[in-house]
Amino acid sequence: MAKAEQKQNSTVVIEETKLDIRDVVNTTTTYGDDNGHGGGRRNDVAMVVLRAMCMFVSTVAVVLMVTARETSMTTLYGFEFQLHAVWSLSDSLIYLVVVSSATVLYSLIQLIISGTRLMRKSPVIPTRTQAWLCFVADQIIGYAMVSGGSAALGVTNMNRTGIRHMPLPNFCKSLGFFCDHLAVSVVFALFAFLLLAASSFLDVLRLSRDR
Repeated sequence: MAKAEQKQNSTVVIEETKLDIRDVVNTTTTYGDDNGHGGGRRNDVAMVVLRAMCMFVSTVAVVLMVTARETSMTTLYGFEFQLHAVWSLSDSLIYLVVVSSATVLYSLIQLIISGTRLMRKSPVIPTRTQAWLCFVADQIIGYAMVSGGSAALGVTNMNRTGIRHMPLPNFCKSLGFFCDHLAVSVVFALFAFLLLAASSFLDVLRLSRDR
């Protein structure tokens, strides 16, 4: 009888010990999840900020480009000529405006979606599939922006330096307002590319958390 009671007491002690171990494991897991959620929360806030900045920077690039127009006079070989510069006369500048406008629209959509989720305290990128979609979209829009900026940069440099082996003047001496708008617009377009690259990095961090 005494042995049976001793055995029963030992069983109770073992069950209590197992229960205590489970409590410890659950507590540790919950703490780890909270820490991961905290890091994810910071990344979500950073993502919303990047989307807002990208939309603003791309909008500035578009506004500067579409307002780049100027009429002035220049002298070549003793003759005066009227110069009329408009951004829409260059295919490269038109391409940059189209790409920048697409970036504004894309960033606005992403800002609305991510901002709404952030306000609801839910993950900005809830699934791995959405993380991949955002990563691919950021890459496509980003490379489009850098290609448009590079093309427009070539036009800007040509206006400042002229065409090699041809006796063309530095048009930017007479069209300073036009050339300045082009240059600043290109800078903002390239900055938007850097912001999209940073967003892609956050997409990669989101994908790495699911491995």
